[in-house]
Amino acid sequence: MQDATWWERIKGWLFHAFPHHLVSRITFRLARLDTPLKDTVTRLFIRAFNVDMSEAAEPDPRRYASFNAFFTRALKSGARPVASGVDAIASPADGAISQLGEIEAGRIFQAKGQSFSVLELLGGSAARAAPFTHGKFCTIYLSPRDYHRVHMPLDGRLKEMVHVPGRLFSVSQYATRVIPRLFARNERMAAIFDTACGPMAVVMVGAVNVSAIETVWAGLVTPPAGKGVRSIDYTRDSAAAVRLERGEEMGRFNMGSTAIVLFGDASVAWDARLRVDIPVKMGEEIGRAALGSLQADHAVSQENAIA
Repeated sequence: MQDATWWERIKGWLFHAFPHHLVSRITFRLARLDTPLKDTVTRLFIRAFNVDMSEAAEPDPRRYASFNAFFTRALKSGARPVASGVDAIASPADGAISQLGEIEAGRIFQAKGQSFSVLELLGGSAARAAPFTHGKFCTIYLSPRDYHRVHMPLDGRLKEMVHVPGRLFSVSQYATRVIPRLFARNERMAAIFDTACGPMAVVMVGAVNVSAIETVWAGLVTPPAGKGVRSIDYTRDSAAAVRLERGEEMGRFNMGSTAIVLFGDASVAWDARLRVDIPVKMGEEIGRAALGSLQADHAVSQENAIA
């Protein structure tokens, strides 16, 4: 694991004084303006980051109403085949593996000498964090050139959505090395699902210039969503039930950031080829769910259906 350079440490220190939220609010407004200038900005962005527009459902940058509409563009049908097989776990997003592995005693590895707790990542609720104490995690960094919609790794039923306010530090690789507990300090939205292999959490972490996070069931989650942790229970009202299939869109970043997937105790095995900085595409297989937990869960579901 690469150590932080002196310049990276200086940048990390400067970021503490940076007006994250002010800059992000300005970005939120500018990215939604429908002006002739947005076409120039979009073309420059495509050139600077080598964005592949041939994959987009609308490949003509001029057809997007705003820069944000371009940034959150949909892909052509079939551009991202979704992993098949009842036990296959699909990557939730395009990006690069930042870290993955086991959650050890409730802590998630961030970088050399850096970690954070599941408890703080999920908003401070011990009951919410408990199922993941000895589970598995995968952190995926979405770069500016990537497709910025987040999809389901497995079929799931939404139990709870949690919005946790916080900072908006950069989430680039250097920042993970110099900013302690980065992902547990930044603003984030966590969606907790019941799946065939037990509990699953998909956490969408904000960053500077990530002007909003949206979900397909609640729309715009940030900004603003208040100054305290806010949670919504989706299990109390059957009419509000949200069920999504593997590969189905669950949310999107309005500008780019990081997605973290958590699974419960010993419920999955990550693909052995995955390493830090390995690129992944949404829908490709990144792991397998434990067949025992799948079969047990299906049996319980069938018993409940009969009852």
